[in-house]
Amino acid sequence: MTDPLFMPITINDMTVCNRIYLPAMHLGMASNFEVTDQLIDFYAERARGGAGMICVGFATVDEASGNSQNIGAHDDRFIEGLSRLASAINAHGARSVVQLNHAGRYNMSIFMDGRPPVAPSPIASRMTREMPREMTETDIRETIDAFAAAAVRVRKAGFNAVEVLSGTGYLISEFLSPLTNHRTDAYGGSLENRMRFGLEVMAAVRKAVGPDFPLIVRMNGNDFMPDGNSRAELQTYAKALAHGPADALCINVGWHEARVPQIVSSVPRGVFAYLARDIRDQVDVPVIASHRINDPETAREMIGDGMCDMVAMGRSLIADPFLPEKARLGQESDIVHCIGCAQGCFDHLFQLKYVECLCNPRAGHEGTRTQKTAPKPQNVLVVGGGPAGMSAALEAARQGHQVTLYETAWQLGGQLHLAAAPPGRSEFACLAKDLSRQVELAGITLHLGEPVTEAIIREIAPSAVILATGARPLVLPIPGADLPHVVQAWDVLSGKAFTGKEVAIIGGGAVGVETALFLAEKGTLSAEGVKFLLTNRAEDPETLFHMATRGTKNITLVEMRHHVGDGIGRSTRWGMLQELSRMGVTALTNAKVAAVTEKGLEVERDGDRRLIPADTVVMAAGAVPYNPLQSRVEKMGIPCQVAGDALSVATAFDAVHQGYLAASRIGQAEKP
Repeated sequence: MTDPLFMPITINDMTVCNRIYLPAMHLGMASNFEVTDQLIDFYAERARGGAGMICVGFATVDEASGNSQNIGAHDDRFIEGLSRLASAINAHGARSVVQLNHAGRYNMSIFMDGRPPVAPSPIASRMTREMPREMTETDIRETIDAFAAAAVRVRKAGFNAVEVLSGTGYLISEFLSPLTNHRTDAYGGSLENRMRFGLEVMAAVRKAVGPDFPLIVRMNGNDFMPDGNSRAELQTYAKALAHGPADALCINVGWHEARVPQIVSSVPRGVFAYLARDIRDQVDVPVIASHRINDPETAREMIGDGMCDMVAMGRSLIADPFLPEKARLGQESDIVHCIGCAQGCFDHLFQLKYVECLCNPRAGHEGTRTQKTAPKPQNVLVVGGGPAGMSAALEAARQGHQVTLYETAWQLGGQLHLAAAPPGRSEFACLAKDLSRQVELAGITLHLGEPVTEAIIREIAPSAVILATGARPLVLPIPGADLPHVVQAWDVLSGKAFTGKEVAIIGGGAVGVETALFLAEKGTLSAEGVKFLLTNRAEDPETLFHMATRGTKNITLVEMRHHVGDGIGRSTRWGMLQELSRMGVTALTNAKVAAVTEKGLEVERDGDRRLIPADTVVMAAGAVPYNPLQSRVEKMGIPCQVAGDALSVATAFDAVHQGYLAASRIGQAEKP
């Protein structure tokens, strides 16, 4: 039987060899709007990996539509760079697409020499908090013409298709939504009027590029914005697009301001497929589903079950560019899956950095972190099988070194397993499994459940050692810390310690928040239980919501700072804090722990001392590096590097990249 993922599909006159679409993602790799070698290397790698269609962007249509880290399509001088990019993608058999967009009120004056962003109405977004300037009818006509002119440049550059972004809270969706469009002219008011701008943009693009050039529209299936577009309105818009200029629709999810998580690990795989299905049932053009489709099996089922015609797999192909080819060859167990952490992709964009990846340390560095072979293979010992140790061992093996990896535990993964314990974080265990599989494929000699001693080091006689021995929980020197009802967060998350009904957690950083969510889930109704009771109408939806969000424990999170969640990436933090509130966790900030007593936790806050009743006190105050071997290895005269938490306690992203870089430096210390 033919695999649905690898059936060709036709969009207008363009045939795509498979159903895997790499959608446009802002990568932060352009320079002054120009295509860079870094961008070309990134996309060429994904084309080699087997994606059927690759979309770059978004690309700007005028100078108010983006910033200089976006790909430029608003001037003829950018055609040469665009052409190089198209050639790099097409050379490997993938179809190439450029997404055009105007950021509207999501742009910022700092990127436009102080000029305000433009929008259909002067309504600030929660994301930028800047008041945009209301567009005049002249502005509207000029912007429509700018989209058309940019599309012509895309075609001249040699791309196979053009996509226009009509969602995510950017300009076209701002015109479409009653939340952001308060106009009283022909572009505001009724749905017909609010659709006008988007439909005129698409009509102008179609006229400019001609009838045979594929036009894809990326639009929302649900904005997830209160007082915004209804799903029915968006479906009406989809039908208007499909009956007119659009050759395919790519169904997006939410606005950047929406309070529904969209890309992080707590979002179930493929959960938004229903939005694509609802639109596919009403149109006669191919429909592409998107968001959190990070494995071929989910993608295959969505297509095979008639939910969509193609799947957009974006961050999945950042994590593993060769996911499509591995799926085609039946090597799906070898895929390194995106875990939805957002640490290297979305979080980097908030810092104006280019995209990297926790799961793939070569992402964003395809032209510099190349697959190289060491001129003189060495005998390398890696101590520690967490993310840093596995990353180091894998890169050392790729370079041709003989690698031996020791891990004290009986499984690889280290703190990834702790990170996977809270609800919605199970993907971290998937990464532990994926990296373990890569270690197996690399032929690395593996020793589990065996601490490294000096005798072992002498027996192996390594020419280089990488120490990735991780960290240990920090024990605060507070009175009562040694009482029997005090436990460590790591022990709670790993199932080694149990807690009572009244729980006080010391520390509101990443581990404290994760532990609070882990415990708050205890006694709640499972997803399977919710579906059973809902479909049998056993309980009303409000009761089911309460049963799904209220467990059997009362939890208080105590933090010295004025807020909780330090150490959690921006893309993930807001959702986790929202979940804390929803699950009924009390967060006590600006509070200093004075002592642990038999009755609970004594804290000082605003000059007052109070008791938080607790039958269990959980220490989640952080961690300290654990590095017992470095001095011994150095005394033995063996070149030694330290990576991950053993060097400095940080994130899993830092651990993976430090491990990779440590391995890439093997042998360099011997050079003069």
